[in-house]
Amino acid sequence: MSAKPLTVLARVRAKPGKESEVLRELQSIVGPSRKDDGCLSYDLHQSQTDRVLFMFHENWVSRTHLDQHLSKPDLQATLKRLEPLVAEPPEITFWQQIG
Repeated sequence: MSAKPLTVLARVRAKPGKESEVLRELQSIVGPSRKDDGCLSYDLHQSQTDRVLFMFHENWVSRTHLDQHLSKPDLQATLKRLEPLVAEPPEITFWQQIG
């Protein structure tokens, strides 16, 4: 029996007035991330009630695949560019489907 996929929820809070810049940076990593080895899905959402909030919903074959994704230089560069645009560090939680 193979291991269950890893689900990641990553919440990003833009500084007020920086939503467009944060959106642009986050959108720039969606396409490349979907092509990463082990990526099952990689979707970006924006809150309809609080426009400074963004959420990634990701599914990975394994934690190893996620770790490889997180170590990519292009992703690291985007995270560096986001630092002055976000109100707080991204909140990342890990989930496994149980039903």
